Amino acid sequence: MTKRYTKYKSARLVALTLTSAGFALPGVGFADTQSATAGSTQGRLVDNAPWNDVLNTYLVESPDGIYRFDYGGLKADEDARSRLGCYISALAASPISSWTDEEQFAAYANLYNALTVQIVVEHYPVDSIRDIGGGLFSRGPWKEDLITVEGESLSLDDIEHGILRERFDDPRVHYAVNCASLGCPNLQPHAWTAETLDTDLNAAARAYINHPRGVTVRSDGRLKLSSIYRWFREDFGSTERGVIEHLLLYADEDLTAQINARPDIANHVYDWSLNDATQE
Repeated sequence: MTKRYTKYKSARLVALTLTSAGFALPGVGFADTQSATAGSTQGRLVDNAPWNDVLNTYLVESPDGIYRFDYGGLKADEDARSRLGCYISALAASPISSWTDEEQFAAYANLYNALTVQIVVEHYPVDSIRDIGGGLFSRGPWKEDLITVEGESLSLDDIEHGILRERFDDPRVHYAVNCASLGCPNLQPHAWTAETLDTDLNAAARAYINHPRGVTVRSDGRLKLSSIYRWFREDFGSTERGVIEHLLLYADEDLTAQINARPDIANHVYDWSLNDATQE
């Protein structure tokens, strides 16, 4: 565990680890792992219907391929906000560590995304999520304790970096969580579920990598990439070649040919503007 996220205690991480025999290896996928948890936990899982209802109502697919959220609409809908809050509370009250790897990943990704929407709605209107919270040396709400799960107070950073990245060691986590920004991989139009997790993560990776905010081929043939591939290079093989190999796993035929023609990263960019449906 990196020093940045020691707040997510190592003992807690060990407890999570012991619940499963296998991990999803980078680039392999959850479909290739076996859970040590016997029997189905379906009856104890949280119903994702409230979250799906919010997504179905307020998430909009724009012509440019970016999914934008109607934060103002949700803010005006007291009933929907209440149901979203109840959904978040239900996830937090669940024995997540007793679930299978796939179920845990889906639950924490859903929790992260639902919390992010809730935070933005509470502070809306804002131009960027980075305008919310933060301190003298940081911007944004990511380090603030927001929820307690199985006795641990968690921030968004704890969920993303201390649990999802550290626990599952799968680069596709970066396509699972959404930071409410135009530069981020899309907020998915439905809740993550264990049954379709591997397929949906691969689809999310393909969607981002084959979109200009993920990968753009410059006029000189070099690559302009999302800053995600610089900030978290360690998750993509730690080297420029590792990043290139990751991109090639999901690039379509045309992009693959362009990358192979000149596999050279020129620069990285990221748009922190709010993914606001009213600002298309």
